[in-house]
Amino acid sequence: MALTGRTALLAALGSLPVGILAPSWTGMLAVNAPLSLAILCDYALAAPVRPLRFTRSGDTSVRLGDAAEVQLTVTNTSRRRLRAQLRDAWPPSSWPTGSEQASSRHTLTVPPGEQRRLTTVLRPTRRGDRQAERITVRSYGPLGLAARQGHHRVPWTVRVLPPFTSRKHLPSRLARLRELDGRTSVLTRGEGTEFDSLRAYVPGDDTRSIDWRATARQSAVAVRTWRPERDRHILIVLDTGRTSAGRVGDVPRLDAAMDATLLLTALATRAGDRVGLLAYDRRVRARVQGRTTGGDVLAKVVDTLASLEPELVETDARGLSTTALSDAPRGSLIVLLTSLEAAPVEEGLLPVLPQLTQRHTVLLAAVSDPRIEEMAKSRGTVDAVYDAAAGAQAQAERRSTAEKLQRHGVVVVDATPDHLAPALSDAYLALKAAGRL
Repeated sequence: MALTGRTALLAALGSLPVGILAPSWTGMLAVNAPLSLAILCDYALAAPVRPLRFTRSGDTSVRLGDAAEVQLTVTNTSRRRLRAQLRDAWPPSSWPTGSEQASSRHTLTVPPGEQRRLTTVLRPTRRGDRQAERITVRSYGPLGLAARQGHHRVPWTVRVLPPFTSRKHLPSRLARLRELDGRTSVLTRGEGTEFDSLRAYVPGDDTRSIDWRATARQSAVAVRTWRPERDRHILIVLDTGRTSAGRVGDVPRLDAAMDATLLLTALATRAGDRVGLLAYDRRVRARVQGRTTGGDVLAKVVDTLASLEPELVETDARGLSTTALSDAPRGSLIVLLTSLEAAPVEEGLLPVLPQLTQRHTVLLAAVSDPRIEEMAKSRGTVDAVYDAAAGAQAQAERRSTAEKLQRHGVVVVDATPDHLAPALSDAYLALKAAGRL
């Protein structure tokens, strides 16, 4: 049984005249006995909570930053009218701080044998699966003096997907891809490109592209057009070790790497390439086999990344290399999203790089901290000068590490979280334009 504020107010109002006019046990009994009887009657007339039936429907997935609506249908199977307050509990990260109470609590009235539908709006603040907790119902009597209270569990899961904020860069990269693909007037040719079609020669065309056999069969000079090779294999490897847990600004490095992964996946699948995903630290955390259907592979990658979290362990570079070699057929592009700190690269990655670069093209992308660049530009005070020295040293170490990787034939992309995704896509397009894919 739960007593309401109305009960306390009536008890206080009844006690005042008794305490002033006739302060005695008889007076207190004269006030509290009728109130207790009213409470018991009100409790008896309240609709029972246990026979209530609940069903859920609504959204099962939502992008981080968007709202999801989950409907809860309440069926009153008793013979009494249900007057209730209901709390639909979810994990704290299902709403922004301070908005949980307004979003999860509902007031409803359900006549006997009828049902009502409530909508709980979730605005998750973290990726991953959000599972519904128990439903708490407080059923009041007609006088509002006492209430029955009980709990129900109605399972439901909402998967919070990565936000994919870099999708705004996709149209411009697709336009560049169309230029490389020979579908506009800008035609490119590089080693390893595929023949596309013939067209009439115009001044300015490369004379090496003239098809003399086709020209001999017709009166006009014909030139070949080319497009980058399709159906290439791309394996995106996410390092989920301890360095991926570091925060740059307010975002973990792993989240920035995920955003770059999604943009590259969308672009590469539109280019007709096979894209696979591997998340690894000391064991495989997630894996998506290479596919060519753009919508399917992008949806699969998004769903796989939703529940992926960094692990506070040192990445096993040798195991990562072995697993990547087993997943990627020869001649693939391996995109490794990891850190560019000197110690992890020199002690872990550099010794195993020859195994990767011997069989594949390797592209390494790392998230840099924009705060370091700000520190390197600081001037004016003694503290600012020390910050500038520290920032310049950190930048020099990253450049040195990148040069060591480049000497092994690795293409290096080092960019801030906001620029990593477009920079990685540009590097992919540059490799295609150069005929290295």
